Amino acid sequence: MNDYQQEQLETLRIVRQGLARMDASERSALKNEIGPYDRFRQAVDDFLQRHFSDVCTRLCYQSRTSACCSKDGIITFFADAVVNALHATPGQLDRMEAVLQQANNGHRCVYLTEDGCIWAVRPVVCAMFLCDRAMETVFEADPRAKMQWQELRRQEKSFKWPDQPVLFDGLEKVFLDMGYRSSLMHLNLSPGLLMVKKKAGLL
Repeated sequence: MNDYQQEQLETLRIVRQGLARMDASERSALKNEIGPYDRFRQAVDDFLQRHFSDVCTRLCYQSRTSACCSKDGIITFFADAVVNALHATPGQLDRMEAVLQQANNGHRCVYLTEDGCIWAVRPVVCAMFLCDRAMETVFEADPRAKMQWQELRRQEKSFKWPDQPVLFDGLEKVFLDMGYRSSLMHLNLSPGLLMVKKKAGLL
């Protein structure tokens, strides 16, 4: 298990411990809080399925030149782990823990198995990744799709860019208030993002 996997494992365990301490009403409130984000993610999935499924299969997966899912290169937020845990079954989370404790001798993301990605809800960085070649292929043929993608990127920012109160910051604070701390709590530990919050008058 390398440093990347250790960091991921520690965060997953923190999230599981924190959620286990909550009663049913607290967990329900948290699920309600992420409702708008869930709808955003469904809109992203629908868009990608409609416009990019065939292109990505042809350009990358069949030719084995995919730029997606690089080893130890996926940036995750603490909120990604919370959202995933709220949607995953205990068995799915157990599988994630088991995978993270195994050596990853391949060249792809540790979470990418023969069955695909084992996240119940993939990190937002993964969901919003499109390579230049795929975007050029789709957007040159369909300018309206490019406008729709730009709107989805704007919506993404509204959940995680802390120049205003955002969901990703709020989810970190829930666990910070419970006494937990993770190196993936970027919105409360990153000097750069703390400066964004300070300039916005949020600190």
